[in-house]
Amino acid sequence: MPSSTSVTSPPASELIIVPRRHPGRWVAAIVIATILGLLCWSVLTNSRFGWPTVGAYLRDVSIGRGIVITLELTLLCMLVGLVLGTIIAIGRMSPNPVIRATAFGYIWFFRGTPVLVQLLFWFNLAALYPVVTFGIPGIALNANELITPMMAAVLGLGLNEAAYMAEIVRAGIMSVPPGQSEAASALGLTRIETMRRVILPQAMRVIIPPTGNETIGMLKTTSLVSVLAVPDLLYSAQTIYARTFETIPLLIVASLWYIVVTSILSVGQFYLERHYARGSQRLARTPLGQALDFLGISQRATWRKR
Repeated sequence: MPSSTSVTSPPASELIIVPRRHPGRWVAAIVIATILGLLCWSVLTNSRFGWPTVGAYLRDVSIGRGIVITLELTLLCMLVGLVLGTIIAIGRMSPNPVIRATAFGYIWFFRGTPVLVQLLFWFNLAALYPVVTFGIPGIALNANELITPMMAAVLGLGLNEAAYMAEIVRAGIMSVPPGQSEAASALGLTRIETMRRVILPQAMRVIIPPTGNETIGMLKTTSLVSVLAVPDLLYSAQTIYARTFETIPLLIVASLWYIVVTSILSVGQFYLERHYARGSQRLARTPLGQALDFLGISQRATWRKR
């Protein structure tokens, strides 16, 4: 019988791994980089943008006050939206049909009307109710004094945000397995204690990402309050260019500050998401991988075992 020759494969250490070529990616990257470079060069060399004026007004005192008011509005409106939205979300899941229908009606109404219309309605509340009594004898408040532009802005944006936050919180609560509620009931916890100690902490992993997006969206939506003469960032820029007629440079100043603040909020959202997602991650990212992940760049080599 002929002797069979055995073919031995080389050890793994001697194997040569040749990466796959992607010429299309390089061509696309070069084309995009060229277009972006030409666009940046055009913007930077165009004197009509008024870059010296932009640099001068970036540190303007009135612009700084506008940024502070914008941040205050964002914080207040998100607090109103989060607290009221959580209450409405719990009401949407209530076994009581009246509470459930009321919560659904609130969401239907405030999501179905534009937020700018709601702001204008609150600002002109005195035309409908000149005196606000809250149904309590002896209380009669002048609506013109009660509903200031700032109050109208908080009410309009906060109540509108509550409708969206209610659905976000409800989705987070529904993501928690029903067995958690059953186990809490078996331990003797009330519905409120179960929601506060068991359900909501676990739901935060689902609630945090869209809430961060809503916060960033709220920061930009506050620009609508300029129609109520609230001196936010955009209104401050409008006041300056109405006097100096330098419209484009002042709009660039406002846009740059919006970008800066939203970038800071995005970084905070990234670390907050990572904090609440610790229990569901089997792999941890290195600091380099975390930075690349935040920038939207994938790098498989940065993964490491926890």
